Amino acid sequence: MTRTRQRRGEQLMVPRAEFDSYYGRPIIHAPSWAARDIAGYFFLGGLAGAGSVLAAGAHLTGRRRTATGMKVSSLAAVSLSAAALVHDLGRPGRFANMLRVFKPTSPMSMGSWLLSVYGPAAGAAALCAITGRLPRAGAAATAAAAVLGPALASYTAVLAADTAVPAWHGAHRELPYLFTASATAAASGMALVLAPPGESGPARCAAVLAATTESAVTEIAERRLGMVAETWREGRAGTLLRTARVLTLAGAATAALAGGRSRPAAVAGGLALLGGSVCTRFGVFAAGIASAEDPKYTVVPQRKGA
Repeated sequence: MTRTRQRRGEQLMVPRAEFDSYYGRPIIHAPSWAARDIAGYFFLGGLAGAGSVLAAGAHLTGRRRTATGMKVSSLAAVSLSAAALVHDLGRPGRFANMLRVFKPTSPMSMGSWLLSVYGPAAGAAALCAITGRLPRAGAAATAAAAVLGPALASYTAVLAADTAVPAWHGAHRELPYLFTASATAAASGMALVLAPPGESGPARCAAVLAATTESAVTEIAERRLGMVAETWREGRAGTLLRTARVLTLAGAATAALAGGRSRPAAVAGGLALLGGSVCTRFGVFAAGIASAEDPKYTVVPQRKGA
C-alpha cells in the first residue's frame, strides 16, 4: 500500500532530512589562515624535520655529500617555514609573544617552542658541515635536530586536528601519520636530488616506505571520515590529493627502479616526491576550508516540523 501511494506521487508524511543552518551561514568560522602561508608552513616544516633525520643517518654512515646537502636543505626549509608563519601572523612580534607562554596542552604553544629550539640546532649542524669546523659540536647539533625532527614534521597535523574543522578533526587519528609520511617522502625526494646515486640507497628505501604508508593512511582516513570525505575527493582538494598520490607513487617507483643507477632518474623521482608532498599539504588544507564553509558537514540533519 505504501509503495502504491508513493508511485502515485503522494507526499511522504515526514520530509527528507535537510542540512541547513541559520540563514545558510556556516556553523563554524573557517580558519583565516592563508593557504600559501600555512599550507606552505606545513610542507616546509615537514621537509625540514624529516630531512634532519635523513641527515643524521647519512652523517653516521659516512655519506658526507648527502649529510651536508640535507643539513643545508633543512636549514633553508625551516627558515622559510618560519618566514611563512610570521607572514601569516602579520608581524614578527606576534611569534615572539607566543614564546611568553609554555603550555603543554596547546599545540600552537608547543609548536612555537619546537620551532625556536629546532632552528638553531639545524643552523649549527649546517654551518659546521659547510665549514668543516667544530665537528663534535656539529655532530651534537645534528643529533639534536634529528631528535626534534619527527615532532616538527608531525605537530602541524595535531595543530590542525585540534580545531573544529570537520575534515581535519575527523581525521585526528590518521593526520599525524599522513603528515609524517608526506614529510618523509619530501625529505627522500630532496636527498635523491642532492645526493650522488651511490649514496641514495637509504633515501630510495625511505621513499618507497613513505609512499606506501601515505597511500594507505589516506584510504583509512577517507573511510573513517564518512560523508566529510567528500571534501577530500571533490573540488580543488580532490584534484590536489589525486595529483599527490600519482606524483608520490610515481616518484617512489622511479627512485626504486632506476634511482640507484641513473642520476637523471633519481632527480626526476625526487622532484616528483617533493611535488607530491606539496600537493598533499595543500590538498588537506583545501579540504579543511571546504568542510568548514559548507553547513552540511557541520550540522546534524534536521527534519522539517520536528
